[in-house]
Amino acid sequence: MSEISIHGSEYAIGKVFGGDFTFKVPLYQRPYSWSPEQADELLDDFVTFIKNQADINVSEMSPYFLGSTVLIKKDNALNSEIVDGQQRLATLTILLSALRQVNKEMDAEDDAHITKFIYEAGNKYEGTFDHYRLTLRGKDSQFFQEYIQEPGGILKIDNLDYNTLSDAQINICDNARFFLSRLREMKKVELERLGSFIITKCYLVVVTTPDRDSAYRIFSVLNDRGLDLTTTDILKAEIIGQIQENQQDKYAEKWDNIEELLGRDIFQDLFAHIRMIHRKMKSQAILKEIRDYILPETNPQSFIDDILEPYSNSIYVIKNAKYQHTNIRPNNDRSIFELNALFTWLNKIDNSDWYPPTILYFSRYWNKVDKLLPFFIDIERLAASLMIRRANINQRVERYSKLLTAIEQGDDLYANNSPLQLNYSERRATLRNLNSDDFYTLRNVPRYVLLRLDSAISEGIASYEYPVITVEHVLPQNPPANSMWNEWFPSRQDHKKNVNRIGNLVLLSRKKNSRANNYEFKNKKKVYFANKGGVTPFVLTTRVLENDVWTPDVIEMRQREMIEFAKSIWRL
Repeated sequence: MSEISIHGSEYAIGKVFGGDFTFKVPLYQRPYSWSPEQADELLDDFVTFIKNQADINVSEMSPYFLGSTVLIKKDNALNSEIVDGQQRLATLTILLSALRQVNKEMDAEDDAHITKFIYEAGNKYEGTFDHYRLTLRGKDSQFFQEYIQEPGGILKIDNLDYNTLSDAQINICDNARFFLSRLREMKKVELERLGSFIITKCYLVVVTTPDRDSAYRIFSVLNDRGLDLTTTDILKAEIIGQIQENQQDKYAEKWDNIEELLGRDIFQDLFAHIRMIHRKMKSQAILKEIRDYILPETNPQSFIDDILEPYSNSIYVIKNAKYQHTNIRPNNDRSIFELNALFTWLNKIDNSDWYPPTILYFSRYWNKVDKLLPFFIDIERLAASLMIRRANINQRVERYSKLLTAIEQGDDLYANNSPLQLNYSERRATLRNLNSDDFYTLRNVPRYVLLRLDSAISEGIASYEYPVITVEHVLPQNPPANSMWNEWFPSRQDHKKNVNRIGNLVLLSRKKNSRANNYEFKNKKKVYFANKGGVTPFVLTTRVLENDVWTPDVIEMRQREMIEFAKSIWRL
């Protein structure tokens, strides 16, 4: 069997989008799928990294590692087929295009310095054509060239009809608009520093092979989470290995018992939370940070006894909502019931960034219910607000980092300026999103908020252990012609204002049914909104069934009622 040539090297983005590569996304790859939230995280990472080195020139900054990309590329060939990494490369191209446009708006001239990293212009005397650094798959290729890669094309996005676009094209447009909005808020010197940083200090590890089969094997090795050694496997060997031989079996058994209690995935997550508790910043290389800053090998027994064991107990109780006090039967103590209910709500939040401060606080005050309850009331409030406001990961990490510091320093967590509390602008922003006409479109938010409101209205006695819980519209998104809906909502403006508001949404313990969703209101109540016997497990849905009509006035009244409940729950 002949040997396959495999190469792996670090390249600055200026080289990646330079003359050494031309990238093409093959048809078998999935379409472009990054959302503005992921684009926001990428840009925010860059901006935060630059701010942390504000006192030095870009040329003297430490490099920023963006990950890896796997290519099929013949030796000495220019063209490269992307096996892994197209989302990152496409998003970087969109960012560079937005940066080029905003620079032009400031200088009133085309920024050719950036254009050359997006495409290489052809020369009629040399018989060459425009040469794009990145070509997307299929029909998205021409769209990407026209609206992203060509100078000025990004401004034409505002004239597009989204109804005619593919999901990939919508993602491209949304991210382009997002980048333009963020970059236009920056000063010229900040833009130049950002551009220079991306081109010269951001690095990708580019792995190339001339053979598709070997490329996929490389991809599998880089991404497989099956039988490969995990961070915890490596740390176990290092930490247990530093313990005296006559104690190794005892601590190896402790380690294994903790991993078995939590399960392999949560055990792995626990180490990420431990790293966050100590470092209080977003992770770049978790294994190295644990070795360098937590130093488990220095005193391995203490690490297991004083950190790993109490923190694992904390995450187990919080994750499973199984708090019990040794001196009180849980069923007879309202505070313990409320505390476990708060754990359950926190676990429905669409991120896990709130875990480190809760693990730290619970491990310190696990036997003091009077301290735990107010803390978890307020951290659920904070986590819910961050989710409702769609705060990105960097904003969440920054906030929880401040909270970790406050807990460690013994600060008053209930003072107005505490990182546990919401300030006036945060409360207003939370209410603004709850009251938005586009509330339904806030990713992951409607289900959580509606369940939380339903629980509050039912005074916490409702159960939500259903295999399926969906959020449905009362007024349909696409009402049929000649229906009563069009009499109640005669204009397109009336429909648009009301259809996605919180007042028009209900919870159902069944899968979506697009046909039933368009029924007339009377039939919809009978057939779709009620279970057998005409009842529903959700109080919010039951209240809809009490109405004979569903008009803008009814939605407005319900909207105000639900907002008032939200204000009460989260003290907004």
